[in-house]
Amino acid sequence: MQVMTEVENLKVKLTTVLTTHHHWDHASGNDKLVSLVPTVKVLGGDNRVPRINVHVHDGQQFNIGDMKMECLLTPCHTSGHVCYFFPEANGEPPAVFTGDTMFVAGCGKFFEGTADQMYKALVEKLGALPDSTRVYCGHEYTVSNLKYAATVEPNNGAIVAKMSWAEKMREKNEPTVPSTIAEEKTYNPFLRVNEDSVHEHAKLHDPISTMAFLRKEKDHFRP
Repeated sequence: MQVMTEVENLKVKLTTVLTTHHHWDHASGNDKLVSLVPTVKVLGGDNRVPRINVHVHDGQQFNIGDMKMECLLTPCHTSGHVCYFFPEANGEPPAVFTGDTMFVAGCGKFFEGTADQMYKALVEKLGALPDSTRVYCGHEYTVSNLKYAATVEPNNGAIVAKMSWAEKMREKNEPTVPSTIAEEKTYNPFLRVNEDSVHEHAKLHDPISTMAFLRKEKDHFRP
């Protein structure tokens, strides 16, 4: 199992599994990890997370090794979705693991929530993290997300620049993750729903309705 191979290579002990949500592509390895390390803590936001044994709440903090971590509940993609924030420490910038709430230049589908919930999660919660926070999302969707973003704001130079970089990275089979919160604020349309240019695209004037419009449009977008 790749996770355990990395644990062995790094000569560390696996103590905690941070599960953002219950979907199989994020949580299907939990059974195997618990079978290999029966003492491991499996954190999550609802009972659908396989092998969950620590139910977290918003703002709850944990010490993992010498690192501090804060749980950020971000319901919408799923009702129990959790992001995990690690503040700056030992000279390392902060980091947040966003699962399927925030992607580079995008966000997850609203399977179990509303535009209002995604606004609170993206803009009010994740958007309030330090600008230097590295964003580790759950999927490599950057290029397709930027293609959609370019239709929302065709004159946004940050989108053009990020697209050029992302396409070069993918040609080399290199990841485009992480981004930073500061970067996301310049090109992620779902984080920019208070911008006049995004309102103009949606022909709407409030951020929640704009968020709903963008998600519906993106659901049917084909690059």
